[in-house]
Amino acid sequence: MSIHQILLALLALYLACVLFVHFRGRERLSFKRQLFDHSGLFAPYNVLLYLFSALPAKPYPERSAFAYMDPLREQWQTIRKEALRLFDEGYIRAAEKNNDASFASFFKAGWKRFYLKWYDLPPQSARVLCPQTVALVESIPQIKAAMFALLPAGAKLNAHRDPFAGSMRYHLGLSTPNSDACRIVVDGVPYAWRDGEDVIFDETFVHWVDNATDTTRVILFCDLERPLRTRLMRAFNGWISGVLGRATATQNMGGERVGVVNRLYAGAERMGERRKRFKHALPWTYQISRATLALALLAWLLSPWWWPLP
Repeated sequence: MSIHQILLALLALYLACVLFVHFRGRERLSFKRQLFDHSGLFAPYNVLLYLFSALPAKPYPERSAFAYMDPLREQWQTIRKEALRLFDEGYIRAAEKNNDASFASFFKAGWKRFYLKWYDLPPQSARVLCPQTVALVESIPQIKAAMFALLPAGAKLNAHRDPFAGSMRYHLGLSTPNSDACRIVVDGVPYAWRDGEDVIFDETFVHWVDNATDTTRVILFCDLERPLRTRLMRAFNGWISGVLGRATATQNMGGERVGVVNRLYAGAERMGERRKRFKHALPWTYQISRATLALALLAWLLSPWWWPLP
């Protein structure tokens, strides 16, 4: 088989995986978005995990399959007390330095968070400010990430699917409107948060969130290991999750570790802000510089200096 045929076969396999993810479930995003966003990038890996999943493909798996999470639900009032103190003191907030790419679009809707763990050791700020919750989270090894998440009154998070299937999502209601008008809809099936109640869902199904009340919602938000059928796949997924988690780590406060992905994202955001200021201050110069760069790139591509020799 030639290199050309191998590349075509790999492309066909990739597109087949994207289609599998796209048609999984009842709710869908546009195929263009599916193909070019992060969920398209991870499609081959996600399909592999779906094939080895120990659970049926449902938006909300049976809660009984995650009995190890019971201690959090039993201690929800302890967790709530620490969360509300952080809320009152302003610690649950958006990223202050554009260094949280994972939730950048959520911040625009007013969504806020405080990390308790992110695929690594808990941040020092979490150990100091909410030690009881951190101790509970650390006592359950299947929890790979945890945070307090805040959704303000009137906020809505648009339909999306999380790109990585290595985990399942857990929500525990701490201080909620206790109303059907504050809800998440996963693959067309709604769930309304209630204080002291929890839910687990597959975040790789299309889902959206709406708080159509006048009350802020605060929950405990966790990523759990996706149950898989073989020890080898569990070990492999654990390794991949750890690599990606460390790369996307971010901070609650200055001085805490930020992963390479978020450092690059923050740099790109700074460059974007400078470009916007340049465009606004000197629009003609900006347009001329863009045209000049495009012509220079075209000239370089057409230059014989880099062509391969016959």
